[in-house]
Amino acid sequence: MRVKAVLSSKYIIKLYAARCALIMNELNQHRKHSSGPAFPEGIQPPVARQIPVELSMHGHTRIDPFFWMKDRDNPAVIDYLKAENDYLKAITGHTDAFQEALFSEMRARIKEDDSSVPYFLNGYFYYTRYEEGQEYPIYARRFETMESDEEIILNVNELAEGQSYTSVGGVSVSNDARLLAFSVDHVGRRIYTIRFKNLETGAFLEDEIPDVTGNLSWAADNATIFYSKQDPQTLRSYQIYRHRLGSNPAANALVFQEDDETFTTYVKRTKSRAYIMLVSYSTVSTEYRFIPADKPTATPELLQARARHHEYFADHFGDHFYIRTNHEAQNFRLMRVPVAAPGMANWEEIIPHRPDVLLEGIDIFARYLVLSEVQNGLPVIRIREWESGAEHYMAFDEPAYLAYTTTNLAFDTPVLRYGYTSLTTPNSIYEYNMETRAHTLLKQQEVRGDFSRENYVTERHFATAADGTRIPVSLVYRKGLRKNGQNPLLQYGYGSYGYSMPPTFSSARLSLLDRGFAFAIAHVRGGEEMGRAWYEQGKLENKMNTFTDFIAVSEYLIAQRFTNPSQLYAMGGSAGGLLVGAVMNLRPDLYNGIVAQVPFVDVVTTMLDDSIPLTTGEYDEWGNPNDPHFYEIMLAYSPYDQVSAQAYPHLLVTSGLHDSQVQYWEPTKWVARLRERNTSENVILLNTNMDAGHGGASGRFQRLCEVAMEYAFLLELEGIRS
Repeated sequence: MRVKAVLSSKYIIKLYAARCALIMNELNQHRKHSSGPAFPEGIQPPVARQIPVELSMHGHTRIDPFFWMKDRDNPAVIDYLKAENDYLKAITGHTDAFQEALFSEMRARIKEDDSSVPYFLNGYFYYTRYEEGQEYPIYARRFETMESDEEIILNVNELAEGQSYTSVGGVSVSNDARLLAFSVDHVGRRIYTIRFKNLETGAFLEDEIPDVTGNLSWAADNATIFYSKQDPQTLRSYQIYRHRLGSNPAANALVFQEDDETFTTYVKRTKSRAYIMLVSYSTVSTEYRFIPADKPTATPELLQARARHHEYFADHFGDHFYIRTNHEAQNFRLMRVPVAAPGMANWEEIIPHRPDVLLEGIDIFARYLVLSEVQNGLPVIRIREWESGAEHYMAFDEPAYLAYTTTNLAFDTPVLRYGYTSLTTPNSIYEYNMETRAHTLLKQQEVRGDFSRENYVTERHFATAADGTRIPVSLVYRKGLRKNGQNPLLQYGYGSYGYSMPPTFSSARLSLLDRGFAFAIAHVRGGEEMGRAWYEQGKLENKMNTFTDFIAVSEYLIAQRFTNPSQLYAMGGSAGGLLVGAVMNLRPDLYNGIVAQVPFVDVVTTMLDDSIPLTTGEYDEWGNPNDPHFYEIMLAYSPYDQVSAQAYPHLLVTSGLHDSQVQYWEPTKWVARLRERNTSENVILLNTNMDAGHGGASGRFQRLCEVAMEYAFLLELEGIRS
């Protein structure tokens, strides 16, 4: 009986492998007989008016003929953006039906009436859910058990009625569970209004605080909130105020003001709920102040004075603050200090620095300390028992993945809640018993349709950069893909701010994989995948490493016969748009098409304008071009400044008129200059969302429309239209 079962399994596997091969062969045959892109001929793109402006700095002059596009109030600017959108529709109109099919396909994979895993706080289970057909979440709770009647505390769909854009920022319930504070933005520039709701009556309070960041925190008295406020022009968060319900918001007390223009502020409450933390931070430094949550009018006390290149992050447990710090520890170490004497002279080391392990975060429990670490480019979770010092690691077996701790509000529990996902595994929430080491799956993202993770392969590779550095690559494709150099492949990257690009699951991405695409993430320097040094090697004077690393990954994927230059595509957003923009100037021959999402491409001009949001706070990321040293460095890679007369690949650029992170005029100017100098016949397209900001459309299905447009563009370049 057992032998028969084994033979039967082998037979099934053979049938399954044959089916996969048949699917991939059909896709290859379809591509082989397709005619490539079928963009209509004879349609002329908009020609931007040129008004040359001389921009002189350090004895060097740049001529910018499209500088006039910075004036949002100029009707000619809006007319030009609309003309670009009309051109996009004219060129891609024949793909409208395919875009709709892709949208329907991606939407069909989503469980529309989905709900998050509840967490327990102050007598209630809180969760977020969606209703079928609705764009926005519903925040809800149940008293004491999940069998109790549901209370809807905030329905964002109702807030969004009649609005073209809606984003909810901070959502927080008071200690006594009677009041809700939340922030909402209806424009897309991340300028929020704080509102309040009585959860017993369902009535909204008259208190409203406009023009804030959306960041907020309740004090313990159930009547006071702390919130951060930004400069109206630069949008730099630089003030923290205190508001008492029922009082005039215009008379709110200023608790702290950050006068250093390279620093930003925010407010948070410790996990213990005992302290309000007032945080100032720059790219390379942090500074904490604290107020007892039960004494909201107390004067903030300094935890540790700022010092350049000293970053620290503090939480509270018992009589101590626990501080993750990079002081004399590039990859961070963990210290402890008494609340009563918080200065560095009293810091006690708990977890020492390790040159090969990045300490990324901590979760404190009564009996356990949980450490989120990165080793060899992969996340690991380490459990340490306070009393005995005994340690163990949670094991994960996929070659590339993301594991992370999630909402853990209780102290006196052996249960850790964590999340796990990979390029082939939908996002999953688990509970892990730190005593028994048992894992319990609470919820896995449901992917509707015929999805099976067994149909896909995920791999981890290393490409070699020009200086010999090994660059991690996360790769996924559908089983049956032949490594014959004849496959379309989309390469993605970011590489800035020390932000690691995790290999996470996307149900929308299946629409590419199931049509024969492979997908690769290039974990280039400028992120933090391989430790803090990885970030340092991809910023300031070392920024060019980010771009050459990405190119090295492309060359590796071609050499390994995953793809070829006529079927290789690149995508990146924001600072990742800078990445693909710079790469496109350096090696346009490597790519058939590029998608640049809200790209940061006019680096020098933007960083010379300190009235623009983010500028002063990012001098330590890119450099300050008022310094001739950094001016030359930034000029050498700025995509807009380095556009030259050469053959560029097909290009789709997205932008948001109300974007506060990357101003709309950066991608607009870039497209105009590329069109002027491009020597190829490839299309260059710009799509500006006239109602949205940096994050694009605000609704969950509206976002899928944007993804469908981008995917249809890539698939059209492959001649795939079904």
